[in-house]
Amino acid sequence: MARTPEGERLGLRERKKAKTRQLIQSHALRLFREQGYKETSVEQIAEAAEVSPSTVFHYFPTKADLVMYDALDDQLLEAFRAVPADVGGLQAMRQAMRQVFGELVRTDIEVQLERERLLRTVPELRAAMIEEFARTMRVMVELLAERSGQPTDDDTLQILAGAVMGVGLAAWFANDDDALSPSFVERMDKGIALLESGFHL
Repeated sequence: MARTPEGERLGLRERKKAKTRQLIQSHALRLFREQGYKETSVEQIAEAAEVSPSTVFHYFPTKADLVMYDALDDQLLEAFRAVPADVGGLQAMRQAMRQVFGELVRTDIEVQLERERLLRTVPELRAAMIEEFARTMRVMVELLAERSGQPTDDDTLQILAGAVMGVGLAAWFANDDDALSPSFVERMDKGIALLESGFHL
């Protein structure tokens, strides 16, 4: 289906927003690395990104959000929804994950590694991760509900989303040095495959 002019404008607007968000985050991560997380102000980040502090807060309501934001989330959502509808939810997750992680360029990896370093070392960010886990679970439940036709309050979907989160945490903690290493992706893939097969011990 051809895109309408309005659809094209919306697409361009969203792409510009994404570029601005990534630009602000990249400067924030650089300053956090050079000066320290606590020592860096939003005003300094705004100046480095050549935007106003209000623009920073528009995209990132809190300072922690500058680190919590993960540009890969939207790519994973898009890849998941692109998997044919007759593929089960867990298999679709595996396919989406392999595709997105397989296409990462060096810049993407460096951003993710810097985020990981901060999340592991800054107490304030470790606390913020609890809410991020909850948000991710809600999104996962919605995706699984979309694909299965089950309501989002279905206990099975809630438990399954929690199990997938557990797989991600296990893979993350097992890779202290590099959460995007091949072994991390392999552990994630293997863990979701185990859930898919029924996890027989």
